[in-house]
Amino acid sequence: MLDVRRMRVLREVAQRGSFSAAAEALAYTQSAVSQQIAALEREAGTKLVERSARGVRLTDAGAVVVRHADAILARLADAEAELEAIAGLRGGRLRLAAFPSAGASVMPRAIAAFRDRHPAVELTLQPAEPDDGVALLRAGEVDIALIIATAADAGTCIYGDSIEEHHLLDDPMYVILPETHALAHRRSLRLEDLTDEQWMLGSTGSCPDASIFLRACQTAGFDPRIAFASNDYPSIQGFVAAGMGLAFVPDLALINLRDDVVVRSLGARPPVRRILAATLGGSYCSPAREAMLEVLVEISADFGAARRELSLAS
Repeated sequence: MLDVRRMRVLREVAQRGSFSAAAEALAYTQSAVSQQIAALEREAGTKLVERSARGVRLTDAGAVVVRHADAILARLADAEAELEAIAGLRGGRLRLAAFPSAGASVMPRAIAAFRDRHPAVELTLQPAEPDDGVALLRAGEVDIALIIATAADAGTCIYGDSIEEHHLLDDPMYVILPETHALAHRRSLRLEDLTDEQWMLGSTGSCPDASIFLRACQTAGFDPRIAFASNDYPSIQGFVAAGMGLAFVPDLALINLRDDVVVRSLGARPPVRRILAATLGGSYCSPAREAMLEVLVEISADFGAARRELSLAS
């Protein structure tokens, strides 16, 4: 029978690409990792990894073991969570993942509110873009991951039936301009007014922000000229301030705004990105997870109300 702890070591070797990196991640010695892999190969009756000067590579048999290890470790994580929940919210742990703009806005307030109500529950938060957060869910390494969808995705399960999605808020998109721009004095803009501008393209990775922007421009009747692309919204603000172009930025990414740029609305019905809390479908829903989902909904509603008040005041 294959040893689950050794399967975990093999999975870490596969993810890290070397025995030394896996040893560092697991707080093992490299020799201990080698011994664990050798013992697992004896249990499996076949070679699982091949070493080379460029690192290690899984054999076909090794890939099979790692694939099943993900499912087994996820089920074990469920068992641990269910046992911890015996004590209700007087103990246990909750593991969260969030993409950067949510990690700097929604999550801090949600975690603070949760800790006020349930101080004995251990909380951890790790940064993860949406695709990475879903991968962590499937591996049983987090309990809730914040993800992003487009308005066109409403009513569909973008990551398949194995992932449950809980809608939190619609995050409107704004245009940011240099404070010296000719249109900076306007309270709101239309994309049709900006057809000749150059643009900074944000979030070119797994987040759909770029596709939301491109679709909005196409709806407005033009293809934008992209001057520069970056996954980092604070950097995008810097490029805008330097006069390299305009940017299309979601509300949650505007927590820290530079003094030398201005933010302008795109009207009463701007393009939005949908912020969702994702959980693993069919997995045990601990009291802590259920309570955090409730808190996330509350905090997200507060964000929406504050945004509406700001809009009415402007």
